Amino acid sequence: MAGLAKGLAILEAFGPERRQLTVAEAAREAGLTRAAARRCLLTMQAQGYLAHDGKYFRPLPRLLRLGFAYLRSDPLTEMAQAVLAGLRDAAGESASLSILEGTELVFVARSAVARLVYENVDVGARLPAWRSASGVMLLASLDAPALASWHAAAHPAAPDQAALNHALAAARADGHAVNDEILAPGLRAIAVPVRDAAGTVRAALSISTAAARHTVPAMRAAFLPLLREAASMLGRTLG
Repeated sequence: MAGLAKGLAILEAFGPERRQLTVAEAAREAGLTRAAARRCLLTMQAQGYLAHDGKYFRPLPRLLRLGFAYLRSDPLTEMAQAVLAGLRDAAGESASLSILEGTELVFVARSAVARLVYENVDVGARLPAWRSASGVMLLASLDAPALASWHAAAHPAAPDQAALNHALAAARADGHAVNDEILAPGLRAIAVPVRDAAGTVRAALSISTAAARHTVPAMRAAFLPLLREAASMLGRTLG
């Protein structure tokens, strides 16, 4: 089981900014010795999860099986795609479903328009939670101990406690969160929570748009009713 944990740590080291890894890089990112990292990498190569060109290891399509196992087994993500497609068509903008994992926001379903306002956002993409509307909405749903744990883990990348508390208080009071060009210049987003039958927040639903197309007030007026209706539909699928 220790070997499995080491292999998973190496797999998690791959990402948009680390599309390939040497043995030394994998060892450093996963906190392993070079010998342990090399054994893990070669094992995953033998199993068809990684390719090796003599220097670099790269992920292979077989890794998608691991991600699709989650997408196929979670009723929320399974039902979300049709809802997101309808939301995208009604709003004329990209719609996403996200969850909080550790200190980051993870996109688990998405329906995008042809024009892209922010690149590298797709299913499986991760963002610092505090820099996104969905992340702020999900953080606002945490109780005090969970939020304190998140902030301790996110330090020092997260904003100061006072600034974050202000954003979270606004999200709780308004029932939605807005990101006004914090994540990227020219990008705005608005998010609402998705609650199950018990009222527990399970995910966040968002619409993103270019700042040139919608002001924040216009975004609230146009997108909030659509988001709330879609979130209610998704919540009902959770029982």
